[in-house]
This record gives sequence, C-alpha cells and structure tokens, in this order.
Amino acid sequence: MSTSANISLVRRLYESRMAPEVVAEVVAADIVWDITPGFPGGGVHQGWDRVVRDFFGPMQPNFASLGSVPEQYYTDEDGHVFVLGHYHAETRSGNRADVRFIHLWTIREGRIAGLVQAADSHVLQQALNG
Repeated sequence: MSTSANISLVRRLYESRMAPEVVAEVVAADIVWDITPGFPGGGVHQGWDRVVRDFFGPMQPNFASLGSVPEQYYTDEDGHVFVLGHYHAETRSGNRADVRFIHLWTIREGRIAGLVQAADSHVLQQALNG
C-alpha cells in the first residue's frame, strides 16, 4: 500500500470510532496491541479477540466515555503510521481528562497488524482515582 493509503486506513478506524464492521475490514485478526503499562488494560495483547476481552472489556466499566482524538498523522515507507493526539475521557464518577498519546500503527498486507501506544497514564489514573 502507498503511504497515503496507509494513513487512510488508520484514519478510517479512528473515524469509525472502532465500529465492529470497520474493525472487521481493516484490522488483522492476529493484531498485536501493545499498551503503555499503567494505562488501564496495559500490556501486550495478541489477537483481536484478546484485545476486546483483555483491553476494552476491563476499561468500559470505568468510563462514561473515552474517545481517541487524532491530531496529526505521519507515515514512513515501512508500513507504519504515527498518530499524535489525545484521549478525551470522562469517568463514571464524572471526572474528565485529556490524555496525550502517540500511536504507532503497523500495516501488513492492507490491514492493521499492530499498535504500539504511549500515553500519559498518570493523568488518566488521576481522573480514575480522583
């Protein structure tokens, strides 16, 4: 895929807000989802089923809303898309936080095959525990 096609693929995932039908089209079943330690659900999750169960599943009860807001996209010739942005979070208790992130996406054979996330987990933990 071209670098612009890779950005379009990742942008589509963000814009869909992780809609299941879009995830099924663009995310590889064997994706590696690597999340900053200290972030809820942090760690490395192998496969979309485990991402849903071990990352998204435990996070959902903590938040009234949590959304990714991508701000800048960059790409390279090796199938990577870098996204700078922030999460906008509102906890079930009403605390709010904007948490900066960088996402490094890996594209393989026209599908998203990996995510490495670095985010300010301290800010998110303060909102959850505040």
